[in-house]
Amino acid sequence: MKELKTKQLKIKAVDFWLKKWPVLTSGTIEHFNSMTIGWGSIGGIWWKPFVQVVVRPSRYTFEFMEKYSTFTVCSFPESYRDALQVLGNKSGRDGDKITETGLTVVASKVVEAPSYKEADLVLECRKMYWQDMEPAHFIDPTIEDSYPEKDYHRIYYGEILMINAEDADMELNSEC
Repeated sequence: MKELKTKQLKIKAVDFWLKKWPVLTSGTIEHFNSMTIGWGSIGGIWWKPFVQVVVRPSRYTFEFMEKYSTFTVCSFPESYRDALQVLGNKSGRDGDKITETGLTVVASKVVEAPSYKEADLVLECRKMYWQDMEPAHFIDPTIEDSYPEKDYHRIYYGEILMINAEDADMELNSEC
C-alpha cells in the first residue's frame, strides 16, 4: 500500500458506504473492537478532511469509540466478504471474532487504533466531534423506520490523518 495525501484519494462515496462494507475499528492493538459499517460519509468540514461514522449505543464498538480518541476505517477486496460478514454479524463481547475471520491486525501508522494487513484502503482518523441523532429532527418520516427499537446512532466525525491505499483511484467495482 502507498500513503496518499487526502486530495489524491478518488472514491465513489455512495458505493463505498452502501456496497463495500467498510470496517470501523477503535481501541488499541492490544484491546479493540471492529464492526462493519454501512452508513457514513467522507468529505471536508472545518477545513479538514473527515470521515463520519455512526454507531448504535448497543454495539460493543460504541464502548471503544467513547473511550479512545482514534479510529480506523478499512475497506477490503471482495475476496474478504465472508470475513466481513463475521465482523458485521458477531459481537466482540461474545468471543474472538477476529481470529474467526482470519484477518491480520496490524499497528496503524499514526493512530492508536489498529488496522488490517489485508485492507486495500485504510483511513486513520482522530475524533473531532460527536452528536447523538435526534429523532425530532427527522424531516423524512421514513427514517424512523430504521429505528424500531429507538436505538438511535451516535454520529462521530473523525479528521483523516493518514490514508494508505492499494490504488489512489478506488473505483470499488464491487458486484455485491
